[in-house]
Amino acid sequence: MAGRPGSAEEVRRRFDEQDYLADEGTATAVFLALQLGLPLLLEGEPGVGKTEAAKVLAAALGVPLIRLQCYEGLTASEALYDWNYQRQLLAIRLAEAQHSSLSEADLFGPEFLQERPILRAVRHAGPRPPVLLIDEIDRADEEFEAFLLEVLSDFQITIPELGTIVARRRPAVILTSNRTRELHDALKRRALFHWIGHPSIEREIAIVRLRVPGIPERLAGEAAAFVRELRGLDLAKPPGVAETIDWAMALNALGRREIDAEVVQQTLGSVLKYREDIDAVQDETLSRLVEAARTAAAAG
Repeated sequence: MAGRPGSAEEVRRRFDEQDYLADEGTATAVFLALQLGLPLLLEGEPGVGKTEAAKVLAAALGVPLIRLQCYEGLTASEALYDWNYQRQLLAIRLAEAQHSSLSEADLFGPEFLQERPILRAVRHAGPRPPVLLIDEIDRADEEFEAFLLEVLSDFQITIPELGTIVARRRPAVILTSNRTRELHDALKRRALFHWIGHPSIEREIAIVRLRVPGIPERLAGEAAAFVRELRGLDLAKPPGVAETIDWAMALNALGRREIDAEVVQQTLGSVLKYREDIDAVQDETLSRLVEAARTAAAAG
């Protein structure tokens, strides 16, 4: 059983074992969040590894990952709990068929309770607390953010029919944000903050080689360098590390050992996800980026 890491360096080592190359800043932020018992807010562009960091943390600690995916219109009941109305209705019909009485307390017992992610994390009965991932909190409404602030402050949930449920051990909480809107200062004050940016070219090459076994060294370098060149353009959605890995997998599957304009043109949909971005990377621009990537990889 893994247990809590004793240092930021141990966090890095455990993340390495899960094929996630955490930099010193990310490892330190994770270690401090665990030591201080505070939520960790990870912000950054899409595809830089925020969600993956939470998954890897759960694996590194040897505990379950409980994920709440946020979206516009998300309500407290969808995050906390609901009642199994179909099962309640069946119980009522069964009681009627048997000519027995059924009280309100009978209908709102634990067996009819449907746990949603936050309640599941609070009620977790394992020997060690889980990792609770609140993914893309910036996509939720401000009202939900205010509700979440209250939950994160005491980790207890009151269910009128059952009473107050208090977490035996506080979960390790990771919040992620793509910064589509600014989060309230009140939420930020209750969490540690860490920005995950795009990695250095050296680290991105190392990530590609780790996640795409058997990829030729030259191809890994050129793929990472080309994506880095793309990020310098005015794109609707600059590619993240996830797109670099996907593209490297595609190139490797094609048996390529290096890139050229033709294969980049054929596989551009693996790294760019918007039509206008693909249209912006054509002809002279495409040739220039390929040449720059090949030159950078050769120099590295």
